Parts: sequence; structure tokens; C-alpha cells
Amino acid sequence: MLRFEVTVEDLLRSRFALSPAMELCTLLRSLAGQDRPLPRAWATRLLPAFERLRRETELNAALALHTPRSGADFIAPPPRGLNQTWAEDLSTIRATPLETARHEFATTATGPSARDPRVRAVLDSTDAVPRIAEAMDQAWHELLAADWPQLRAICERDVVHRVGVIGEHGWARTIESLHPGITWRDGGIELGFFPRGGTVRLAGDGLLLIPSVFVGPSVAAHLEDPWPRTLIYPARGSAALWGEQETVPQPDTLAALVGRARVRLLVALDAPASTSHLARSLAMAPGAVGDHLAILRDAGLLVRARSGRSVLYRRTPLGEALIGGSG
Repeated sequence: MLRFEVTVEDLLRSRFALSPAMELCTLLRSLAGQDRPLPRAWATRLLPAFERLRRETELNAALALHTPRSGADFIAPPPRGLNQTWAEDLSTIRATPLETARHEFATTATGPSARDPRVRAVLDSTDAVPRIAEAMDQAWHELLAADWPQLRAICERDVVHRVGVIGEHGWARTIESLHPGITWRDGGIELGFFPRGGTVRLAGDGLLLIPSVFVGPSVAAHLEDPWPRTLIYPARGSAALWGEQETVPQPDTLAALVGRARVRLLVALDAPASTSHLARSLAMAPGAVGDHLAILRDAGLLVRARSGRSVLYRRTPLGEALIGGSG
């Protein structure tokens, strides 16, 4: 069992962030067979480009920097917040001093793939960092960039939901909602399923919480510098990506009543969301989403409220009853 000792100061400093680089690394591990297998549709679509990148770029050198439970920190730098972009991550990767990278090579590149002559030549070169960074940038643009707006929207909606739980129920309920194996007990967070045991004291620095579409079905953690103490958990809505639930239940009778597009929106609003978040997560045109939301709101199925610079929609009791009654 892993336990985080949490103080009031830690709760005040805990925050959410998104990490494009971490998601890319997890995707690459899955494609390489080093992590959770991807859904068949994703694997079929991405594997040809992935194998080509392994042949034509230095991607194998980046893959060699992963151990069964961790990886080199410099290729997945700690994110600064919710607006983190791949361009920012790539800039940080490229700025890594060669000495820092070589120290990580020595501790992570220890498996059979690191003994491949081509990989070894990259890791031993004086331009190892820019070569690995270039390979990862090509992987980002060919494997993940097209899907990232939709996947990012899933993570952003997750954060909106968690913040709402904090406001209504507090931090203890929010932390426990991240995963069934997480409990809040005696002033601490306990992960009963975690492979590494022990106690981690946050020491007033707080906890970084990162929703992920690729990490799962359990949670991951960063416990050592340069990362802050971090929990990475499956984002709400990402289960559909892995075929663990239907992406969008569409009962025929309800679809006949209000239309399939509006059923999708009603189902998607299990947590408050903005027009842009819904458009990205459902791959719909923003104008069409806005028109459907207006009709659903006029019908009394949705309400809206401003939250900062965004307008969030949520289901009314009538909307909840309609979805619940449809099965």
C-alpha cells in the first residue's frame, strides 16, 4: 500500500494539470507492446505509421528510455498547468542538458532495446537530445496531434467535474472519486493496489492531479524529483475509448423523439461542459452543437451558467429523468 500524508497546506496547494508529453509517451509504450494494449481500432490505424517511424527516425532510442514501471523524466517533463501544450513540452525536452540526459540514459536505458547498435549510437552521441526530441515531435504529429483536441476535451471536462465535486463535497470525496482503489483515511490518501509501498509526505507542496486518456485502468504516480508528487488517473469518459462501455448510448425511442445528435449531447452532459468542449469531445461542429443546445435548453432539458470565461451547460432534473428513463 502507498500512502500520501496530507496537511491542510497540501490541500491548498494541490492542483490539476494536463501533460501532452506524458500522454504521447504512454501511447508509444502501448504501441510498442510495453504497456496496456490499445483498442483494436486505434492499433489498426496507428501501427503502420508507428512502425515506419521506428524505421525512419530515432524513435527506438526514445522507446529504450522506458522501464517496466517508469521512464526518463526529460522526455515527459512535469506540466505547469491545464494549458500545457506539446510545443511547450517539446521546448523543455530540447533544452535538456546533455549531462542530465546521459544520467537518465544510465538509469533507464538498461533493457535489451538499449543494446541495439543503432539505439546505442544515438544515446552515445553528442546530439542525442535533439535527435530524440525530433523523433518524438514527428511521432506527436503523425500519431496523436489529430486526436489531441478531442482527447484534451475529455481531460478538461474531467477537471471541470472534479472541481465541481470539490465545491459540493470537498477534497476527500474528490480524491476517492479518482479510482475505486483510492481511499482517504486518517488525514492521508491510500492506494491499496499500488505496486510500490511506503509513505510519502507532501511537506506542504500539495499534490498534482493529471487526468489521462491512456493511463489505466489503475492509476500511476510520480514520487521523485523533478516531478512534484503526482497522481495520474483515468479521465472520466476515457473508458469508452477502451471499449469498456458504449461510447454513446442511443435508445431508439429517445433518438426518435429528440434526434440522435441531441441524445449524444444529453448523454455527454453527465458533467457540466461548454459548447467548445462538447464539440471537441464529440467531434461535432461548434455551430451545430450550439444550435442543439439552444433547442434542448428551450425544452427545459438543460440550463446554463457562466463559470469564469466559459458558459457551462448541465442537465435539468427533467433532462436527467429523460436520460434515466431511456435506459
